[in-house]
Amino acid sequence: MKVGMIFGNGVSGKGAKEVLEKMKYEVVMVDDKTGMPSDSAEDILDKVDIFIKSPGVPYTRLVNKAFEMKVEVIDEIELAYRYMKKLEMKTKIIAVTGSNGKTTVTSKITELLKKAGYKCEHAGNIGNSFGELICKNSELDYVVLELSSYQLENLKDFKADIAMVINLSPDHLSRYNSKEEYFDAKFNIGKNQTKKDIFIYNLNDEDSMKRLEKITGKKLGVTVKKVEKQTAQCYIENNKIMYRGKEFLEIEKLSLKGKHNLENVLFILCVAKNLGIDENIIREFLCSTKPLEHRMERFYEWKKVLFVNDSKGTNIDSTCFAIDAYDGAILICGGKEKGLPLEELVEKIRENISEVYLIGEMTERLKEALLLGGYPNKKIHITEDMENTVKSLREKLAENEDEKVVLLSPSTSSFDQFPNFETRGKVFKTLVKKYFEKGEEL
Repeated sequence: MKVGMIFGNGVSGKGAKEVLEKMKYEVVMVDDKTGMPSDSAEDILDKVDIFIKSPGVPYTRLVNKAFEMKVEVIDEIELAYRYMKKLEMKTKIIAVTGSNGKTTVTSKITELLKKAGYKCEHAGNIGNSFGELICKNSELDYVVLELSSYQLENLKDFKADIAMVINLSPDHLSRYNSKEEYFDAKFNIGKNQTKKDIFIYNLNDEDSMKRLEKITGKKLGVTVKKVEKQTAQCYIENNKIMYRGKEFLEIEKLSLKGKHNLENVLFILCVAKNLGIDENIIREFLCSTKPLEHRMERFYEWKKVLFVNDSKGTNIDSTCFAIDAYDGAILICGGKEKGLPLEELVEKIRENISEVYLIGEMTERLKEALLLGGYPNKKIHITEDMENTVKSLREKLAENEDEKVVLLSPSTSSFDQFPNFETRGKVFKTLVKKYFEKGEEL
């Protein structure tokens, strides 16, 4: 019997285990907390036929030894794809990546395809295992995969029928040697495509444009700005969404508001049109679909204070988008230190934010950068964690008579204090409702 070693017993690892068992492998689960210790696993690598590295696992001694010993190292996405092909499943793959917006685009494409009558589910970085999904649903028409750079690092045979890179901005620089290495990992999403497959890209994203020669699929560009029309499949003109030169929908009718969501809508529309979904279904969907939880979520009002939960703001660009949308807001920012450059964020805060409350590992470096950038010390509050922050705001806003916005948009991941951004957002919402009693849920 062949042996498969899985490193990391999380969502991805459990999905990989299910697939390997279906493929009749003997499974060795390596996890320093819940499985075989990684140092013990080194001793049996010579018996391993395939090594599945979970995306959150760094390139440790065990992983590097597997490479050295010529054990095939892949991830769960690649494994699940191979299983699909082995079973000759007819399911089409739509693969989504980007530094911002990928969860919204993934969720909304799935929602729209279901509305149009297709059997469709999403998986990947969105919290569901691709492997587990296809083991339980072999008759899906489509699976929509949200893929992080980590999940795209060890692809070999994987191919998406429709792939897209929404945008690129520096992130995860504690894992990658440079932003270029991170961007290159993202562009692996277009690997192995043929001219029958579609690759959708952002004409406004310079780093995406530099990498288009890597793409072998049919390339379709979208843009929120005016460009030469022949280069854009979908674009904006006179506050209208245009598709192949024809007006499709007025921007003001979209239910997903904000500049960042406009970009997301163009990708959703481009997918839907290329799949032949009825235009009336697409329009009705784009005018009625609701924003996702933790993404620019207006969830509570107390007196004249609006609370916005943007816990999904896990990088600099996403927080800058949120700040643009809520000029003059009180910002709650900070979390896991990822070593990202802070100049753009500091400039946005200095120009647009009335006060900032800092939490998590980033606190000291962000405070120093704000002071160096000319942001007044009296507007910077070090509150360390979420509860102290909300309590401090309650005291500050006790006698508030003016309209204000309190915006949680951390600009980084949550792992210093929370298991994920969802938990961070839920804790924020719970604390706001606790300390700001007799408000109104939106």
